[in-house]
Amino acid sequence: MGVTVTHVKKNDVVQVMVGKERGKIGKVLRVNQKRGRVLVEKLNMIKKHTKPTQKSAGGIVEVEGLISASNVLLYCDKCSSGVRTSRKAPETGKNVRVCKKVRVCRECKTQLDK
Repeated sequence: MGVTVTHVKKNDVVQVMVGKERGKIGKVLRVNQKRGRVLVEKLNMIKKHTKPTQKSAGGIVEVEGLISASNVLLYCDKCSSGVRTSRKAPETGKNVRVCKKVRVCRECKTQLDK
């Protein structure tokens, strides 16, 4: 099982497209390339039962759960929705991600990488 390339990176703002968190927007905290999953801030909260240690008291703790990377889209502020992206190499030589939503953002072409 190899590493899958995901369309999102750490600190990207994404919108969840499928599941109980559908339509919600959050920041990516971690990307698991091997499993093709992302950890989004304050989304997909799960309850984790922890044992008490010297550092923490233990009990039931709510933490973020992983979401499949295929279920999230990069969020475009200009379009105010999740958008599909393509890669475009400008004159500087460094690849940047460009907004490419089929119906609404055909002319948007907003650069999502700073």
